[in-house]
Amino acid sequence: MRPAGAARSGRAAAGKKKRTNKTITKIKKMRTVKKKVKQPLVEIAEREAAKQAAAEAARRARNLKMLSGSTGAERDLEELVFGDSVNVEEDELLQRLAGPQRLSAAEQKGLRGDSSDSEVENEAKSEILSKKPAWVDEDDEAEENVDMTHRYRKDFMKSDAEKTLTKKKLKRRLEEQFQRAMGGVPAWADLENKKKSKRTSSDSDSDEEDDLLCRTGNFITNSESLPKGILKMGICLPANQERFANGKLATVQFHPSAQVVMTAGHDRSVSLFQVDGVRNPKIQSIYLENFPIYKACFSVDGEQVIATGTHHRLFFVYDMMSGSITPIEKVRGVEERFLRNFEVSPDGSLMLLTGTSGYLHLLSMKTKELISTMKVNGRCTASAFTPDSSKIYSYSKEGEVFIWDVRSRKCLHKFEDEGCLEGKCIAVSKNNQYVACGSASGVVNLYTTDVCLKENNPKPVKAIMNLVTSATCVTFNPTTEILAVASREADEAVKLVHIPSYTVFSNFPVFRRKQIYLAQSMDFSPRSGYFSIANNKGKALLFRLKHYSDF
Repeated sequence: MRPAGAARSGRAAAGKKKRTNKTITKIKKMRTVKKKVKQPLVEIAEREAAKQAAAEAARRARNLKMLSGSTGAERDLEELVFGDSVNVEEDELLQRLAGPQRLSAAEQKGLRGDSSDSEVENEAKSEILSKKPAWVDEDDEAEENVDMTHRYRKDFMKSDAEKTLTKKKLKRRLEEQFQRAMGGVPAWADLENKKKSKRTSSDSDSDEEDDLLCRTGNFITNSESLPKGILKMGICLPANQERFANGKLATVQFHPSAQVVMTAGHDRSVSLFQVDGVRNPKIQSIYLENFPIYKACFSVDGEQVIATGTHHRLFFVYDMMSGSITPIEKVRGVEERFLRNFEVSPDGSLMLLTGTSGYLHLLSMKTKELISTMKVNGRCTASAFTPDSSKIYSYSKEGEVFIWDVRSRKCLHKFEDEGCLEGKCIAVSKNNQYVACGSASGVVNLYTTDVCLKENNPKPVKAIMNLVTSATCVTFNPTTEILAVASREADEAVKLVHIPSYTVFSNFPVFRRKQIYLAQSMDFSPRSGYFSIANNKGKALLFRLKHYSDF
């Protein structure tokens, strides 16, 4: 007989086992129910999808029927409004909606035959459409002789036997002369190369684009315009290294076409040097006895040098081609005690002498004879021609600027330089955009020319106040990107101004390296590659402006 505790534990175990079996049975029943429910749901979804597909197909069929079943009146109206392309577009649309159609071998062969026929037809059409003359004149085909003894045709004769030539031969002769003068056939006259260049340019553009997309690297290049702030430059040997002047150097100027620089000074000599930035060898020197030079200047063609003295009423003309020195002792109609300051017009036809008491004498550069005399109020201190030589800007000691018309010699306009007590120097930019006026206070006012011609009291676009002594020299570089201002009353008093931003280059002159001393004259080379300063020590300092590649 088992004890009571064992009997109770046995009954509990049997009850637990019975409950577990019931739970397992319930779970199996639920799974079978889910399977039975899931099958009808799947079948219902499939039936719904089939119904939707059938409805979509029926809708497309109705649309196709409507598109293809339009009446003749509707089609006529569509053609009238939209053109004949409507039918073609509808047919293409119907074909796309109907799906791709396979062609039989015979049809494909027929299509290939049609394409070959179209090529032949295109060739025939291109031959038909080739350009032909609209009119043929029989007289043009006739040989006509031209008299070559005429004064306009004598230069085309190769011998005395060619007194007459046919028109074709004369045309060929003219073409030969033109090609000889131009160094060959110009690009614009060569039609074949022009057509080829058009085709190759389109091909090269696409090739360049593909090449650009296939490479990596820095595609940003330096700007062509001069940057502000720091001026990249190199210090060269003085331009007159092989012959320094004995005393003050009054003038330094670059030759207008050759790589040559001229110096002239109080030692009565004019010297020419070749500019290479390394040795600067001397070419030639001339000596003018008892004639300390106040100013010297090249003629526009570069064949002559005009020089005036410090206390003389005559001036010299040095012809570099012949080597002759001609003194111009007296200009008829010019009653001046001294002739010092002068300007040469950019077109090379005129010479302007600045006299005393405000007189301005306009001379012919060819004959050195007086053309006309003009007068400003007070005393004239400086003058400048415009780049087209049509106007003259004259700066008076009282601070007034007079604008003269060269042809009529009449004063077009007058304006006052703002804040000026005594005028000293004036310059006009090479592009005729700016006028710079330097005064005794050291201020250089920069104006635009259009304002100067309209207003009596114009406002300067920039007042340059970097000089503390009188501004005695101002000059623009040929590209009108730099304005050089200087004073001969203080050492190192030279500043270079960046024109577009109206700011001064901070690295010029070189800090704590005294070499300029008293600047007497300044000039830029024809393409701004070099900048030179003449000082009172007899040296023409030379600087290489690295932003500009040419001389």
